[in-house]
Amino acid sequence: MKSENKPTKKSSETAALLAIEGGVPVRTTPLPWEFPGASFIGEEELELVTSVVRAHSPFRFYGPQAQHMVDMLEHEWCVAFGHKHALGVASGTAALTIAISALNLGPGDEVLVPGYMWVSCVSAVVRAGAIPRLVDIDDTFCMSPADLKAKITPRTRAVLCVHMSGAPGHIKEIAALCKKKGLFLIEDCAQAAGARVDGTPVGRFGDIATFSFQLNKNMTSGEGGMVVCQDESLFRRIVALHDLGYPRTATGRLDTSSEKDQLWGMGARMAELPGALALAQLRKLPAITGAMRKAKWTIRNALAQTPGLTFRNIVDPAGDTGPFLLMLLPDAHKARRFIDALRAEGIAGPPGSLACLTLSEWGMHWYSNIPSLVHKRSNSRDGFPWTHPDNAFALDYDFGKGALPVCDEYQDRGALLTIASTLTIEDVLDIIAAVRKVARVVLAS
Repeated sequence: MKSENKPTKKSSETAALLAIEGGVPVRTTPLPWEFPGASFIGEEELELVTSVVRAHSPFRFYGPQAQHMVDMLEHEWCVAFGHKHALGVASGTAALTIAISALNLGPGDEVLVPGYMWVSCVSAVVRAGAIPRLVDIDDTFCMSPADLKAKITPRTRAVLCVHMSGAPGHIKEIAALCKKKGLFLIEDCAQAAGARVDGTPVGRFGDIATFSFQLNKNMTSGEGGMVVCQDESLFRRIVALHDLGYPRTATGRLDTSSEKDQLWGMGARMAELPGALALAQLRKLPAITGAMRKAKWTIRNALAQTPGLTFRNIVDPAGDTGPFLLMLLPDAHKARRFIDALRAEGIAGPPGSLACLTLSEWGMHWYSNIPSLVHKRSNSRDGFPWTHPDNAFALDYDFGKGALPVCDEYQDRGALLTIASTLTIEDVLDIIAAVRKVARVVLAS
């Protein structure tokens, strides 16, 4: 007697047919949301936040019953990653602005920035009055040391190296080049909290580093960030700049007594409520990144021999935090078809999710998708900083597509899967099965 569960030839053919062409999808349940830290929020965060609320003390520097959440966050951060100084701030964007100002960068200076980054990177440079100069990426999807070396000019004062999509690139080579050339090195670690290279945490290679705790990041406080450095005098400047331009006394009041610490601050202090969230999340960060790294590398290793599919070069897989799987397809047409077919197979998150994308859909992560940069927009009537006489050296700088060939190529033929921190083994197996199914058809044609 024929088993009722045995697939017929017709059902097997339907299962092999791509869902986008009328076949049966691999899955019909959405993948989990791609918010790494947020998916781990639980009783620990609630307990710390509640203590702040009950104490009626949400301001970090003083209050009826100060809970010192931000102080504890900064201390535990330094212990975890070996930084001498750490300062909680209101956002990762604020952290970048503080870093640029702390290094005295302004008109007449250029800061070298990779073409694959986030809009906040160039925003911080431009608002300081300096000029961003674009550097191409390599197969790590991070700044190319070779193109960096070629782009250094007499106007270059700093390099902003961005650890993109959860993993560092050739940061050791870049740090060595900056030291040789006498350039400041800023590490933007917004997307890579907890990442390492050969055992050294990101943020330990440069003069100053920034982190973000926005919702999409490895750990989150909704909004928030961190600025870290090793130098004592630089840190005093960072502290003054993040506040109202002055340091604080032991009682938390502004101290205007020192002429060396009289600046123009930006009021980007971290409050105790986001500090409490971030503190609980920091304590979970190894578990969050460990879950993403395990899922990502299970998927990647299973798909390693897929014809027509190549993966980002990860310099140190053990130091990868795992939130993104970056892939390259043979051309833009196949990249588009590959992602459309994967989505049809159910490799997608809830409505509004960015779980499965072509890299051409990745918005202002690409230099040429930032209108304010491409068109040299200004916040002021005089066109500052583009019109500043000390920036005349950059009049012919072009920020439109075509400026960086590797960025442009990867944007056109790249694809991305976000790796949720709560993927189950069933989710992982479905992703592998769907990619294999789609690749057999899309990449074989």
